[in-house]
Amino acid sequence: MKLSLTILAVATLLVPGYQSAKGHDVAASMAAAATDFLSNLTEEQRAKANLELEDPKRKDWHFIPKPFEGEKKRIGLTLKEMRPDQRHLAYALLSTGLSHEGFTTALQIMSLEQVLWELEQADHRDTSMYYVTVFGTPGEKNWGWKVEGHHISMNFTIADGDVVVGTPVFFASNPGEVLEGPRKGLRVLAAEEDVARSLAKSLSDAQKKEAVIMDKAPRDILTAAEQKVAPLEGGGLPYDKLDEEQKTKLHKLIDVYVRRLREAVANDEWADIKKAGLENIVFAWAGGYEKNEPHYYRVQGPTFLLEYANTQNGANHVHAVWRDFDGDFGEDLLRKHYAEFHREER
Repeated sequence: MKLSLTILAVATLLVPGYQSAKGHDVAASMAAAATDFLSNLTEEQRAKANLELEDPKRKDWHFIPKPFEGEKKRIGLTLKEMRPDQRHLAYALLSTGLSHEGFTTALQIMSLEQVLWELEQADHRDTSMYYVTVFGTPGEKNWGWKVEGHHISMNFTIADGDVVVGTPVFFASNPGEVLEGPRKGLRVLAAEEDVARSLAKSLSDAQKKEAVIMDKAPRDILTAAEQKVAPLEGGGLPYDKLDEEQKTKLHKLIDVYVRRLREAVANDEWADIKKAGLENIVFAWAGGYEKNEPHYYRVQGPTFLLEYANTQNGANHVHAVWRDFDGDFGEDLLRKHYAEFHREER
């Protein structure tokens, strides 16, 4: 059940253009990796791993440890069902969507299932129960893919052959910090917590009056695993009320989430955030300011939401998600494409 991080080196070699690429090159590398992955599956495996782009289950995502069998199990082909060579091709596909750091983080999250298994001796903890699904035909104008399992959900949509959307992106860590054993001290999502806490603690009393939306942190992220989300109400501290040092901290925090993705995709996402207006972003906080005190925060702009909670297991269980109000699962891009396509057909 152990997952070796040496896979990273193999995957980066398998994927053309991993180090740097423009948006259409990223889509092309995804298509090449997805095609290679699917072509090396058996017919039975491919039936699980390759579904239609319009399949309603494409949007049925979650981050909990769902059952491995039965109607409630996840869609897709698990790493456990793959031969070793097929697993390498699955990791190669995953690497096409993520930056070096994002890819490493994803594998570390998967590896924490081994830590939980050692702590709990529970059958539902398994590093190989992560599911890979390709939607549609790789290389066509519109298609997509996802990798999902306990504490990970990454969803990518390619529209018109060269536009890549990477949300929802959910990363979590249990334990938030490994407290014993050979990996003691590991904090997989340290930056998500530390950068936000630094910003929150830098706020003046006057700023906190706007930023703090609740004294007690909610138990979890408020958007849960909803298929579509809308902007959350409840206030927050506007970007323009931050000083320059605090604005730098906020930029760094957004960067932690956005830079999980490939450089070209991350740059496009940052461009969209700036186009919608940095002045329209708000930062909200709830709970304590010290480590191991339950806390929650969100960063919200006109187009996106970053939401984080660390309240469970003695505030040692992190959930962090990035959502796009119109772009999750590529809905806005696909809608525009189909509208244009049907207009041309008429």
